[in-house]
Amino acid sequence: MTTRRKFLTTASLGGASVLAAPAIVKAQDTIKWRMQTYAGSALGAEVTKPAVDFINNAANGALEIELYYADQIVPTGELFRALQSGTIDAVHSDDDSMAAPTDVTPFGGYFPLATKHALDVPVLFEQYGLADIWRNAYADVGVAWLSAAGQDPCNFNTKQPITSLADMAGLRLYTFPTAGRFLSQFGVVPVSIPYEDAEVAVQTGELDGMAWSGITEDYTVGWADVTDYFLTNNISGAWIGSFYVNQQKWSDLPDYLKGVVMAGIEASHTYRNQWYWGGEARLRASGEKLQLTSIPPEEWMVVEEAGKVFWDEMAETNETAAKIVSIFRDYNNVTSKAGPPYTFG
Repeated sequence: MTTRRKFLTTASLGGASVLAAPAIVKAQDTIKWRMQTYAGSALGAEVTKPAVDFINNAANGALEIELYYADQIVPTGELFRALQSGTIDAVHSDDDSMAAPTDVTPFGGYFPLATKHALDVPVLFEQYGLADIWRNAYADVGVAWLSAAGQDPCNFNTKQPITSLADMAGLRLYTFPTAGRFLSQFGVVPVSIPYEDAEVAVQTGELDGMAWSGITEDYTVGWADVTDYFLTNNISGAWIGSFYVNQQKWSDLPDYLKGVVMAGIEASHTYRNQWYWGGEARLRASGEKLQLTSIPPEEWMVVEEAGKVFWDEMAETNETAAKIVSIFRDYNNVTSKAGPPYTFG
């Protein structure tokens, strides 16, 4: 007969074996995702890799994300289709660049004059309802939208100085689809090329510069090495970009790993906020590669007035667009009444 002592001994050994089994199974059944970012490798190391590193470390082998940079698996303009079909599992991009077939798409990236600071973006999404609008828009097309955040403003870095609106006429600039549409009324010629080709395109004369980022990115990715001037006026105070996952892959992910993914994304938002905010100030103040220029406020008012007309035109396209424009107007009314630092001047 089995004695009580022998039973406890074998039960203890059996228990250890049973407890060890899930760790072995988890290691064998690691969930693997491929994620592609809109950013090239130099920029991606700052804007996307911190989130991926956080998730991979915190998931402890249960989820492993392999990061790819701009155009490495598919061109940026095909990111949405690749995500929807499962060619890739996750994306960090703006809606505009990846040509998502949703009503929110023109408002991603740099929607003209919608924001003044990076912190405007999470406020708009979390306090003014944009998160629900984005989440529902992507659910309708089989993609899980997870989170949005602001980054740098949309300034101009060019070979020629810009000190008046007239100086924009004829400039061939690498920029975002909706931003390019807006800028074309001032004579800008928007050019769409692969991200990694932009620097060489300036050197060969195919481009006159970029309306794609703030000064932090200009220095980080090498654009400050091929252009000479930086216009301090911007057409948008913050890039609106998001993280997305294939709907089925997100549904299949255990809840605790969904929590890990969201924690990594939110931590990366915090990192980008300080990286951009500090970089924009430091490089304007002490950067030696780009000479700063500006268009006088009274002349820049023409651009701001054109922005109001552009908003009206966008609001007429569909019900969702009208709702988003209304939210932008409500928020801008609040910040205008609040004054600095919510507004400039």
